[in-house]
Amino acid sequence: MPRTTKTITFSLPPEMAARVDAAMQGHGKSRSEFLREAVLRYIEECEWRQLLRYGEEQARERGFGPEDVAGLVEEYRAEASRPQT
Repeated sequence: MPRTTKTITFSLPPEMAARVDAAMQGHGKSRSEFLREAVLRYIEECEWRQLLRYGEEQARERGFGPEDVAGLVEEYRAEASRPQT
């Protein structure tokens, strides 16, 4: 059966590694599980910021106000879900 994960190796300064170890132990998680969750949260935060920037740019360009944000979010999601060609 093929692996369901990919091993990635990276370095941390000793102080940061100690903080990671303390945090993972405090949450009862393995280092891998803790770091997977941290990376996922970071990626999701980046995607959210990108969505917010898009909405702000579109609002400025089109002269929309806060009441128009929901429609812009739906438009962005529709564009983002289209296959790239």
